[in-house]
Amino acid sequence: VQLQASGGGLVQAGGSLRLSCAASGRTFSMGWFRQAPGKEREFVVVIQWNGRTTYYADSVKGRFTISRDNAKNTVYLQMNSLKPEDTAVYYCAATNQLLPSGYLLLPSRYDYWGQGTQVTVSS
Repeated sequence: VQLQASGGGLVQAGGSLRLSCAASGRTFSMGWFRQAPGKEREFVVVIQWNGRTTYYADSVKGRFTISRDNAKNTVYLQMNSLKPEDTAVYYCAATNQLLPSGYLLLPSRYDYWGQGTQVTVSS
């Protein structure tokens, strides 16, 4: 499975961006991680195949919303009320393994990765 992420850019604090991640095949769990300069890759959000089961990092709850269109094998991340600390390279990830919720927060548990898209939030 190949993942193609898009939608990053430069936005002012308080603004919005929408990321997309298109997969070349079906995936069970799809999510987003991000990595800021000098920091480790961190979990942002994941969504299961049913489109209803989601897990969010506390830092983005209430501001980010993930959704998926299984007919298009595509996941969307709507990011609102962006903050400078959201600045990072955002990576789309996917797995077809059935994992406990705690494992979904770990980058090492994902089998497929997109190329990353830069999100920069200016203050």
